[in-house]
Amino acid sequence: MRPTPLYLAAMGLCLTFGAQPLALAAQTAPARAAKLKTQAALPKVELTSQLLYEFLVAEIAGQRGDLGVASAAYLDLAKTTRDPRIAKRATEVAMYAHQAAAARAAASLWLDVQPDSLNAQKSLAAVLVSDGKLDEARPHLEKLIAAGGDNAGAGFMHLDTLLARQKDKQAALELVKSLAAPYPDLAEAHFAIAQAAANATRYDEALNEIKAAAKLKPGWELAALFQFQLVGRETKTDGVAFLRGFLKQYPDAKEVRLIYARQLVSLSQYAAARDEFRRLEKEVPGNPEIGMAIGLLSLQLNDLDGAESAFKGVLQTGYADAGAAQIYLGQVAEIRKQYDQAANWYQSVAPGTHYIPAQIRYAGLLAKQGKVDEARAYLRNLKVDGEADKILLIEAEAQLLREARDYNGVYELLSRALATRPDSPELLYDHAMAAERVNKLDILEKDLRHLIQIKPDYAQAYNALGYTLADRTNRLAEAVQLLQHALKLAPNDAFILDSMGWAQYRQGNLGKSLDYLQRAFALRKDPEIAAHLGEVLWVKGNRDEARKLWQTALDGNPQNQALLGVMQKFNKP
Repeated sequence: MRPTPLYLAAMGLCLTFGAQPLALAAQTAPARAAKLKTQAALPKVELTSQLLYEFLVAEIAGQRGDLGVASAAYLDLAKTTRDPRIAKRATEVAMYAHQAAAARAAASLWLDVQPDSLNAQKSLAAVLVSDGKLDEARPHLEKLIAAGGDNAGAGFMHLDTLLARQKDKQAALELVKSLAAPYPDLAEAHFAIAQAAANATRYDEALNEIKAAAKLKPGWELAALFQFQLVGRETKTDGVAFLRGFLKQYPDAKEVRLIYARQLVSLSQYAAARDEFRRLEKEVPGNPEIGMAIGLLSLQLNDLDGAESAFKGVLQTGYADAGAAQIYLGQVAEIRKQYDQAANWYQSVAPGTHYIPAQIRYAGLLAKQGKVDEARAYLRNLKVDGEADKILLIEAEAQLLREARDYNGVYELLSRALATRPDSPELLYDHAMAAERVNKLDILEKDLRHLIQIKPDYAQAYNALGYTLADRTNRLAEAVQLLQHALKLAPNDAFILDSMGWAQYRQGNLGKSLDYLQRAFALRKDPEIAAHLGEVLWVKGNRDEARKLWQTALDGNPQNQALLGVMQKFNKP
């Protein structure tokens, strides 16, 4: 973090040079005594014009970003005045400027003039650690830990932050072990070793140490969450099982329960996750984030009553992000075909983050009722300032036409928009996809190659062009090259893996094709991926498996054209 400006810090120096302020007389005797003691410890230095000039030079240099000059000037001032406040400032500026020698000199001076300052001790230790001087940092770290007395654990809990810049993680681990040696019965000491061991990729050692910490401090949630990370490093289910066991033993562990609930969501165990969030809601009533989670999970489970109740409860809390809850309430009403109620929810969203998405949903609602022209006019009449929002509305209008299967209309709309915004990545991509639907493959290729020039790291541009060449042309080798590049940019993208699988199938490489498509389907149960995978299975002779795959996918996506097409192609009604 950049050091805060001290425009009037020179005035602080004046307090020690001149008369006492009048406000001092109104202070209580103990407060006055404490303040007088602090002032007595400050140096008696005359604030000369030269000192003030040097201070201003240092401060102005810092504000202008010339941190090297600022660091040197503050260090000179600190040496001249031996004022701990200036030494502290010199340390902060030098550390921010990554001036190791100056930071060490300033921190050493600060500790010299204020030997009882734990902040000075901590700063010097941090400077030494950052500079790789772990042996020199050790005595300062030992003092910091010992200074905590009965609360020595607090010092150990700060070690990970202090050692973050140390590149030699093994050396950092050995340092932490030596610091922890005198504290074998302190849970935080074992926790610090576990952190350092994990940073050094010594995961077995880290797990042993965190278990020791948990044994010394039963029910410690922070240790439990760290152990969960270590246990779940290989397989997520192991980590979730650990959290479940911990909660059986410590059912009031709210932080652990929250992480457990989120992990259940990531495993698609939505009902179980909602149960956990509902339990948290009872323990922490009125928490809008928990209410939103319950609402979203209820939507996922098609429990519309539960979703409505949760989102309305969120609104009653005065949630700052109320627009999100209003949009979801609109979706609930829309699913129920309560279109007037849905419209009211969408139009109740105030200007802000969710305003444009809500208006787009409202337009979609009009189109769903057959009012496509009215929906388009509504979007066009919305007043927005930013170019990004204007493009968003154009894309939303295109989607209305797409859903109405007016593909020529989509292409014409996006062509007009692109004519005035020829370098818009969003419009280039959408226009290319629209061109494909109206069989203008030359336009698609032109758009996507221009997009690749503008955004050479945009994997989906390579994917779209590669897939189209594989599916619609005989330029298969070129398609594979494009898809290989896309996979370098996004190796775990299900759609790119699907495209590569399809390209391999078109080349006749059934084994490679099956591998890519199975990987894609494992990542995302998408109906089009299922269509491709089923076709390859069928051609390889695994017809029962293909039929089962297609039917399962069709049950969840009964109108999907890719599935219907491939099933008709292979005479599967």
